[in-house]
Amino acid sequence: MNYVFSALIVLFSSTMLQAQELKAFQFYNQKQKPVTFDKTVNALKKYDIVLFGEHHNNSVNHWLQLRLTKALYEKVGDRLILGAEMFERDNQAVLDEYLNDKITVKELNEKARLWTNNKTDYQPLVDFAKANKLRFIAGNVPRRYASIVAKQGLDSLNTIHASELKWMAKIPITLDYNAPGYPEMLKMMADHAGTKAKQFVAAQAIKDATMAESILNNYTQGQLFIHFNGDYHSKNYGGIYWYLKNARPDLNVAVIEVIESEDGDLKINTVSLESFVPTEFILVLPSDMTKTY
Repeated sequence: MNYVFSALIVLFSSTMLQAQELKAFQFYNQKQKPVTFDKTVNALKKYDIVLFGEHHNNSVNHWLQLRLTKALYEKVGDRLILGAEMFERDNQAVLDEYLNDKITVKELNEKARLWTNNKTDYQPLVDFAKANKLRFIAGNVPRRYASIVAKQGLDSLNTIHASELKWMAKIPITLDYNAPGYPEMLKMMADHAGTKAKQFVAAQAIKDATMAESILNNYTQGQLFIHFNGDYHSKNYGGIYWYLKNARPDLNVAVIEVIESEDGDLKINTVSLESFVPTEFILVLPSDMTKTY
């Protein structure tokens, strides 16, 4: 009987150990050394702007965005300001009405162009801002303009009525096809004609430039602005970061880039990455994590 009991204890302990080894995420610093969530928060609170990259459909990615926001709020209080790619500039008034209790969440959904996964992935961030009276900036260019650029190129913006220009970064928009991230995108579009591929990158650039401008227009010295965006909009110090630093090289900007790993220990495998530039923090997530869509 004692032997059976002992065997069961060993089996139970072994099973528990294996379960404890499962990881949902791991942060790494720029030297690619693992760091805890708390150390990540303590480091980020010292920056002016944090660009938190994401894989749009990764549930842990979104959970961590909310947890990190809450942790930073505990550190800096009302100096915190939020912003996101998922909300477009011309929806700022509607978003502000919701934040100020003037409309319901149902009305927000009816009036704003929200992403299909907004309820599970972004609404919790907006509601946190609302509950703590924090600003939340709708920073992206309205998708209709990005679509025009993707089809007709940047020059097509010159035909837009002057009253609509406020919804995008000031034109002419600087576009460097050699800026971080864009050569990789051009390579991904290799099956398309050169002009079409460049127009696709130009559409990405108008989003990046507009989000960067939105951050700068709403950032005040002493604040901590945390911005949520797809990883491609800031990875390798490209996209939004590139436009921010070109406009304001004095700003202290941190990038959290995201990698999905099939390794159970969530180690960074740079061999499998076509291009990799370690940023201030690298967030490694399981590739088989539940997707939100």
